Amino acid sequence: MTAGGGTPIEELTDALVAGLLPRREPRAHKGDNGRVLLVAGSLDYAGAGLLASHAAGRAGAGLVTLAVPASLQPIVAGRFVEVITAGLPERAPFEVDPGAALERIGSLPHDALVVGPGLHGSSATDALVTGLLAAAGAPAVVDAEALNALSRAAGWPDRVARRCVLTPHPGEFRRMLPGVAGDLSGDDAARERAARDAASAWGQVVVLKGARTVVADPNGAAARAPFENPALGTGGTGDVLAGTIGALLGQGLDPYTAARVGVYLHGAAGDAIRDRLGDSGLLASDLPGEIAHVRHRLSRLRDRHSGSHRRVGFALREETP
Repeated sequence: MTAGGGTPIEELTDALVAGLLPRREPRAHKGDNGRVLLVAGSLDYAGAGLLASHAAGRAGAGLVTLAVPASLQPIVAGRFVEVITAGLPERAPFEVDPGAALERIGSLPHDALVVGPGLHGSSATDALVTGLLAAAGAPAVVDAEALNALSRAAGWPDRVARRCVLTPHPGEFRRMLPGVAGDLSGDDAARERAARDAASAWGQVVVLKGARTVVADPNGAAARAPFENPALGTGGTGDVLAGTIGALLGQGLDPYTAARVGVYLHGAAGDAIRDRLGDSGLLASDLPGEIAHVRHRLSRLRDRHSGSHRRVGFALREETP
């Protein structure tokens, strides 16, 4: 089925996503498994950066660095002991100096970038986001306040030099593409059409969040997740999705594949938690650990279908005569 013609939309399933998961080499070390850098968080929304960082680790990233305004670094450091923190230069307390911050970010090694969760809306943030995305480099997930920053930047699609996954909810989407027609919350055909049109216009992968999330690629391909879960309607779940997709980018998946896999892991994790808690009471912090369980389940499904079984236990050693 398509919205307005074109390539039929792909319905995401366990079997399809299992086949897309990145494989982990038996002798891989942390540097082989993706270094993810998150530019996220502010004094009011410090939790957003922490949630995205935790999700990146649980989704398989080998190293996770959270870059925050320098005044905020003592507050977030050590909240998740596995996450490295970096302080960004400021021009006032909790307000980054865009030029100096860009230099600092450029010095931090990373294979993927996540920018936006919990950032403070300001002219400094706008300059940081547009400057960061205009610099060629690792692929990026663009979320939350970073999307709002782009919506205020005239002609931004022509200024972005990175391959990106843009992850708007319907409100952010309308700010970025005013005048879009249709109900972007309840009409699946309108959501598919809008996501495809935006991906084509912006030249980037678009994840239109919500029930039955749509992922669209600039080449015309599109996919849809099967999940409708009111339990996910709580603060911070989008930050978890951004970190999950960022981790998959860091592990070498292309943006469209990383977006599809990340959306599915996130949605399946939400469904698993809803089975235990019902349609309310889920916290965003519940999701990262469940995402790791879903990935493990799908990896086992993939290995069963491919005939690749890991040997468990001790091998018998032949005695030398």
